[in-house]
Amino acid sequence: MTEPSGGSSDRARRPVVVPALALTTFTAVGITAMLGGLREAPEEPEALGQGAVIDQGQFTTKVVGSRVTVERARTQFEEDKRFVDVVFDVKNNGDETASVGSPPQKIESAFTLASFAGSLVKIDPAFPKDAGPNVFARSKGDETRQLHPGVTSQVILRYQLKDTDQPPEKITLDVAAFEWESDWNNVTPRWKMVATEAGDKYLPEIKARVTLSVKEGDAV
Repeated sequence: MTEPSGGSSDRARRPVVVPALALTTFTAVGITAMLGGLREAPEEPEALGQGAVIDQGQFTTKVVGSRVTVERARTQFEEDKRFVDVVFDVKNNGDETASVGSPPQKIESAFTLASFAGSLVKIDPAFPKDAGPNVFARSKGDETRQLHPGVTSQVILRYQLKDTDQPPEKITLDVAAFEWESDWNNVTPRWKMVATEAGDKYLPEIKARVTLSVKEGDAV
């Protein structure tokens, strides 16, 4: 009886050798595919300092600087007050009045804000909660909480120091930006903070990281 061509199926098969490097590559590609593909590492924000001008979309912001300000007591029964001020010149590029606002208490809640100070998403070192900040604008000598269209106003971010507190030598601020776009459920465009989805959160993209030396200022 003649065997079928090709020989017996019981013949031992030669093992196939796969280089370890190839296995590592295949494994890495598989894991990457499971995780949704290759992701680019986020770019480091632009490092800026005093005098820098930041294009925030809704605002054009010049960083004037940071200083210690002393408010002299008005009576003998009061005491002098000391503050750390961060000063900006802010132009509202929009067609409507914008709010000066306040920095967000948590960075993950920042993307819902459309105010200028809402874009100051991180301040280092962090001040105590009872230190403020108080944020206000000065326009034509008056203090206000509004930024009018096409107008440049001086905005002051102010933290109060206690008697025993020493001001920090430097302050670093992470600054976000805004873009003019519509929501998925609303075709009317508006200014929205530029943010990236991270799980169930939206984290603001950092447009610039500003580091300022805190200087001695004048009494007010």
